[in-house]
Amino acid sequence: MTLLKTPDFSGKVAVVTGGAGVLCSGFCRALAQHGASVAILNRTLSKAEKLAEQLRGEGLKAQAFQVDCTDSESVKTAHEAVLNALGPCDILINGAGGNDASATADDEFFSMETLKDPEKKSFFDLTQSAFTKVFDQNIMGVLLPTQAFARDMVDKGSGVILNISSMNALTPLTKIPAYSAAKSGVSNFTQWLAVHFAKSGIRVNAIAPGFFSAQQNAKLLWNEDGSPTERTKKILAGTPMGRFGRPEELIGAVLFLCDDERAGFVTGVVLPVDGGFGAYSGV
Repeated sequence: MTLLKTPDFSGKVAVVTGGAGVLCSGFCRALAQHGASVAILNRTLSKAEKLAEQLRGEGLKAQAFQVDCTDSESVKTAHEAVLNALGPCDILINGAGGNDASATADDEFFSMETLKDPEKKSFFDLTQSAFTKVFDQNIMGVLLPTQAFARDMVDKGSGVILNISSMNALTPLTKIPAYSAAKSGVSNFTQWLAVHFAKSGIRVNAIAPGFFSAQQNAKLLWNEDGSPTERTKKILAGTPMGRFGRPEELIGAVLFLCDDERAGFVTGVVLPVDGGFGAYSGV
């Protein structure tokens, strides 16, 4: 057995959807640093182009592509562009997703006061379109890119797919029912895909991040004066390590699961990276 020092993705094409986001931009950099040619797919092309330029400035291989992961034609177009520019996909990270304020209720527990207040949003005020938007972002955001880019992997008889689930999928958080349900679906779909492609040489796994403080959730976690919100206090009280995760702390899990040398017999796994959140009963 040879002692492996570092993953080597030289000669591989890695596609990352939502690639210019806070977490996924780190995945792009790490994959490129380990030799991959990285296709940064993002809804806002300018953000992907900025990141790709930064990576190329560091001597790494990266190109930007525009995509709407909820639209099959957009995904097909992006796949063709990546195929022509870089070649067939070896590694697909389905990073696009997220919640939406329209699918978020104001109360943790139902109250008649909120129901009767036209300025507030109760569970009964959540709309079909709001739920559909969140499900499209997360479920279609895995399905459509997988259908497009896994075709390359089937033809080669090898490949890696990594989805981004959430600890929310295991234990649903209050106020965000659509996101909780959607991420639960991502975890379940990951296992389904892993079984479906198991004899095709394709491994499918997911990571389930715990709580990370980023720009998109800053208003939920921090008051305007920088003090923690009540929700932050609850999160940290439920996280044995007592802090938020740092984006770079996801990199090890990503590199491990994408590496056939280290994780060649690992498929159908949803790996928590959560500071102990999922293990803690609160007592």
